[in-house]
Amino acid sequence: MAALARWCVQRRLVAVLLWLLAFGGVTAAAAVAGSAYSNDYEVPGTESGRAAQLLQDGFPDLGGDSDTVVWHTTSGSVRAADVEQTMTRTLRTISDLPGVAAVTSPYDSQGAAQISGNGRTAYATVVFDDRAENLGQSEAQAVVDAAKDAESDGLQVELGGSAIALTESSGGHVAEVVGVIVAAVVLFLAFGSLAASLLPIATALVSVGTAYAATVLLGHAMTVADFAPMLGMLIGLGVGIDYALFIVTRHRRGLKRGLSVTEAVTNAVATTGRAVVFAGATVCIALLGMLILRLNFLNGVAIAASLTVVLTVAASVTLLPALLSFIGHRALSRRERRRLAEHGPQPELPTGLAARWSAFVERHPKLLGVVALVVMTVLALPTLSLRLGTSDQGNGPTSATTRQSYDLLADGFGAGVNGPLTLVTTVDGAEDKLALGNLDATIRTTDGVASVTPVTYNTGGDTAYFTIVPESAPQSQKTTDLVERLRTEVLPRAETGTSLDIHVGGMTAGYDDFADVIVGKLPLFVGVVIGLGCLLLLLAFRSVGIPLKAAAMNVAAVAAAFGVVVAIFQWGWGSELLGLGRAGPIEPFLPVIMVSVLFGLSMDYQVFLVSRMYEEWLETGDNRRAVRVGLAETSRVINSAAVIMISVFLAFVLSGDRVIAMFGIALASAVALDAFVLRTLLVPALMHMLGGANWWLPRWLDRRLPRISIEPPECRAAHERLAAATDAEVADVLAEEERQRDVRDISG
Repeated sequence: MAALARWCVQRRLVAVLLWLLAFGGVTAAAAVAGSAYSNDYEVPGTESGRAAQLLQDGFPDLGGDSDTVVWHTTSGSVRAADVEQTMTRTLRTISDLPGVAAVTSPYDSQGAAQISGNGRTAYATVVFDDRAENLGQSEAQAVVDAAKDAESDGLQVELGGSAIALTESSGGHVAEVVGVIVAAVVLFLAFGSLAASLLPIATALVSVGTAYAATVLLGHAMTVADFAPMLGMLIGLGVGIDYALFIVTRHRRGLKRGLSVTEAVTNAVATTGRAVVFAGATVCIALLGMLILRLNFLNGVAIAASLTVVLTVAASVTLLPALLSFIGHRALSRRERRRLAEHGPQPELPTGLAARWSAFVERHPKLLGVVALVVMTVLALPTLSLRLGTSDQGNGPTSATTRQSYDLLADGFGAGVNGPLTLVTTVDGAEDKLALGNLDATIRTTDGVASVTPVTYNTGGDTAYFTIVPESAPQSQKTTDLVERLRTEVLPRAETGTSLDIHVGGMTAGYDDFADVIVGKLPLFVGVVIGLGCLLLLLAFRSVGIPLKAAAMNVAAVAAAFGVVVAIFQWGWGSELLGLGRAGPIEPFLPVIMVSVLFGLSMDYQVFLVSRMYEEWLETGDNRRAVRVGLAETSRVINSAAVIMISVFLAFVLSGDRVIAMFGIALASAVALDAFVLRTLLVPALMHMLGGANWWLPRWLDRRLPRISIEPPECRAAHERLAAATDAEVADVLAEEERQRDVRDISG
C-alpha cells in the first residue's frame, strides 16, 4: 500500500489523467450504447413461469407487454358520439405506431366489458410486440403522446402498465445533488479547509460516475434491474465519500505531527487505506453473496453494486493520494497551518466531547448497554409483521399518469382489474374442453373472484387460457390468498379425471412466486454472508469475540432498519407526508439486497473502530485503555462519516422512486443506529465488560490461521511478539492490567 501511495504521489498527474480518461471513455461508450435494463422477476420452474411459457408458446401474439389507455368523462358518458369518435380515432393512431401489436377497444363487440357500469370510464388494452424490459422508451412515449392528445375539457385520458412506466421521470438528479451538497457542508465543518473538504467529493464523483456508466454497459451483457444504477450511485456516494474522509483525516493527522506531505499521504494509505480496502472487501463479499440465490434479476444488481464499491475503493487509494499531494498543506485549515508554523508538531490527543463520552461509557458499560439493547429491540419489533409483495402502480405519486390510470380503473371496475390472473393449460380432447367449460361456473362462485372471461383456445385447439379479475388489488393479501386457494383447492378438484394441468400466472402470481423463492433461500444467503464476514474479521483481528459481536450487531442493525421500513412503507406512517405514496407491501427482493448492503456497511464502522482499538491493544495489552482510546479517537470521524452517509441516503427519497426511497430510508436508518447506538455505545460497553476475553483466540487456531492484517507494520511486529509469548507471560500481562485497573478505581 505504501509503495502504491508513493507512486501516485510521484506521478500524480498521470494518476489523475488515467482516472479522467477512464471516466470519459466509459461514459462515452455508455452514451453510444444506451441503456438495456430489465426488471425480469420470472423465476424458472415456478408455476407462474410455466404459465407464462405456455401462454407464449400457444399464443405468440400475447407475448408482449399489455398496457391500458383509460379515459373518464366528468359529465356525460364515454358512449357519447363525440367521445367515441375521438377515442376511436386515437386508438387507431396508437395501433399504427411502431412496436404496437394490437389494440382492443371498448367500442368493439369483444370489448363491451371495458366500459364501467355508470358509463363514465372506459379503457382499451394496448399489446406491444415485446415485453416491457425489451421495449425502447421512445416506443412507449409515442403511445403516451398519442393518447394525451385526445384530452380535452371534460375528457381525462391516463395510461398504465409496465411499458408506460418507462416514460415517467425519476426526478432527475436532484437526490444526488442534495446529498453531495450536504456532504460538502459536513466535510467543511469537520476539516475547516475548503480544499480538503472537496477532495472526498471529487474522488467519489469520479469513481461513482465511472461505475454508473459501466453499469449501463453491463445491462447489455446480463439482466440488470432499472434501479441498479441508482442503487449503485446511492451506495457509491455514501461509502466513497466516507472512505476518502477516513484517509484525509489520517493524512491531516500526519501533517499535524510534522510529516511531509509525501510521508503523510503514504502513512495514511498504508494504515487507513488498508482498512478501507478491507472494509470495501467486506461490502463486496456481502453484495456478491446474492449470487448464491441464482436469480438473474439479483445477479446484475449484485455485480453492478460491487463494481461501484470496487471503483470507489480504488479511487480512494490512488486518485485521492494524488489529489492530496496537489493541495499540500492546504489540507489543514489556515488556523491549523498557523499553529503548526508557530508551535511546531504537537501530539493530537483526543479531547472534548469524544474523550468525555469514551470515559463515560467506560464508567457505565452495563447501564448504557441495556439502554442500547432496548432502543434496538423497540425499533426492530415492526419487522415481525413484515409482508413481502410487490407494490403496484397504485403506490406511485398521485401526479403520475400510471397512478391516475390505476385509480380510475379501481373506481370504475374494482381494484382487481389492475392485476388480473391468467389461467393457462394444455388441452387434450373433448373431455378437457368440457371440464374447462364447467370450471367457469365454479370459479365465478369462488370467494375473492370478481369476474371471469370466457375460455379462449389457440388455433390448434391444444392450449387454452382465461382471465380472472380478483375483487382485491394486486398487492393485497386477499389476492395472494386467492392465488393460493385456486392452486391448492379449486383447480386440483377441476383437474380430477382429466389430463388438464392448469397453471395460475399473471403479475400477482409471478410476484408471489418470486417472493416465495427468495424467502426459501434467505436463510442460506444470510448464513453465508454472516459466515464470510465473521471469517474475515477472525483473520484480521485474531479474535473469536470480535467477529461474533460484529455479527450480532449487524443483525441488530438490519432488523431495526427493517422495522423502520415496515412502519413507513407497509404501515404507512408518514409515507404520504413524505411523498412516497400509500402504504403497501415490502418488495420481495428488498431483504436480500438490504442484508447485503447493510451487512457490508455495518462492517465498515466495525473495522474502523476495532482496528484502532486493536492497535492500542497490541501496543499496551490494556483492554480498558484500548477501548477508551479507540472510541475517543474514532468516534468523531465515525459520526461525521455517518452524518454524511445518512444525508446522502435520505436525499434519495427525493428520487420519486418508491424502491429507491425504501433503500434510502433503510440505509439511513441502519447507518444512524449503527454509528450512534451500536458502535459508539453498545460495542464499547460490551468490550469493557468482556475485558481481555475480547482478544482471545485459541493458540492452536492462531497457529493454523493465515495472517492477513489491517494494522500498520509496527503493530504487526507487536502482535507477533505477543503471539510468541508464553502462557505465563500472557498471564503476567493480564495480572498487571488487573492491578492497574484496581489502582485507578481506588484513586478515582
